[in-house]
Amino acid sequence: MKKRKHPKTGKDLSTPNNGEVRRDAEEVVAAEGRWRVVGPGKPPRRAPSNYRYVDELVRLQFELLKMQEWVRLQGLKVCVLFEGRDAAGKGGVIKRITESLNPRVCRVVALATPTERERTQWYFQRYVAHLPAAGEIVLFDRSWYNRAGVERVMGFCSDEEYQEFLRACPLFEEMLVRSGIYLIKYWFSVNDEEQEARFTERMQNPIKRWKLSPMDVEARKYWVEYSRAKDVMLEHTDRKATPWYIVDADNKKRARLNCITHLLGQIPYKDLSPVELDLPPRQPDTGYKRPRKSSQHWIPELY
Repeated sequence: MKKRKHPKTGKDLSTPNNGEVRRDAEEVVAAEGRWRVVGPGKPPRRAPSNYRYVDELVRLQFELLKMQEWVRLQGLKVCVLFEGRDAAGKGGVIKRITESLNPRVCRVVALATPTERERTQWYFQRYVAHLPAAGEIVLFDRSWYNRAGVERVMGFCSDEEYQEFLRACPLFEEMLVRSGIYLIKYWFSVNDEEQEARFTERMQNPIKRWKLSPMDVEARKYWVEYSRAKDVMLEHTDRKATPWYIVDADNKKRARLNCITHLLGQIPYKDLSPVELDLPPRQPDTGYKRPRKSSQHWIPELY
């Protein structure tokens, strides 16, 4: 296998030790050991110069738990959009947000290509069905802005459909905000060299290969066109009531911490003390005889 190195760090991307799966697993293990030692969990106004990534991540995840509980009890409706270049790190941030939260409160929406029936609907219709109800947080891993990006650049919509989207989108989002939804929009920005390095890693890692679609590869041919489409999108949809927030995603870990910190600042939540729970004693033995294990279908113990 031909060795490929990161254009900036020089790291060998062809060796398993540099794999994203391994790094993520090590991060989870490290975080598990810090749940009881992070103190009050309140993130500092400024990050200390000697901060440790996992410590700050766990601290922020504690805050996300508090925000989730506030959203649930107060009946808030929170909708967060994650858009940006392919391999910009949207999925990594979403994963860090959701891994400590209740999936019944916080859910991720990542819609597939529209069906033939959905293509005949009002464009926003299939997204409306996934908007949050009271007490819910919904994270859109790509959203209705597909029309302003991939559909525009790759010719999947007509010019009339595209122009109508630019006109209607601000009105649609204004209605969402007026209905009481907290609408937060993030654009993840990554430079060409960093994206190429991440694509290379995904191509060589079979566990992550699914994240690199033929469309992602094809889109690299249209880097400038995507840049132009993004600028036009911002011009039409970056409004005072529904602003776009740009995330510098060249460094994944910093992007995660910065985005989560900013998200926490968008929801006016209060710290709710958890309800103290007492573990009740187990029911005493009443003489009930359970079936023999040999009468049940156990899986083979290969390990």
